[in-house]
Amino acid sequence: MAIFSKLGQYRNTGLLLIRVGLGIMFILHGFPKLAGGPEKWAAIGGSMKNIHVDFFLAFWGFMAAVTETFGGFLFLLGLVFRPVCILLGFIMFIASVQHINAGQGISGASHAIEALIVFLGLTLIGPGKYSIDKK
Repeated sequence: MAIFSKLGQYRNTGLLLIRVGLGIMFILHGFPKLAGGPEKWAAIGGSMKNIHVDFFLAFWGFMAAVTETFGGFLFLLGLVFRPVCILLGFIMFIASVQHINAGQGISGASHAIEALIVFLGLTLIGPGKYSIDKK
């Protein structure tokens, strides 16, 4: 269709929209975890037991909260984009495993799996020209 043939010229605008939208959502999702304190961090870090990491759970939970909050902000800006995508993808991998092991199945883990796929794809694509990295 002719109406859609020129949309390819807006690739970088599309990447900006994805970065801003997902970045804001991860900031909003991560900040309450970050503000939750050591008890909350230990509960979040408990997800690491699913990959047989059962030490420093509060540390891992804190790192997940920091990654979601500040990683979301860096993702939004397109700064250190690919490393942030890998870190956020790892967080989503752990969340997926947690949901599946909790008996929620694929439907319970679907949001985390979808975000993981997006982060893996964006790691390959890059942030676009409307970013601080400009690649």
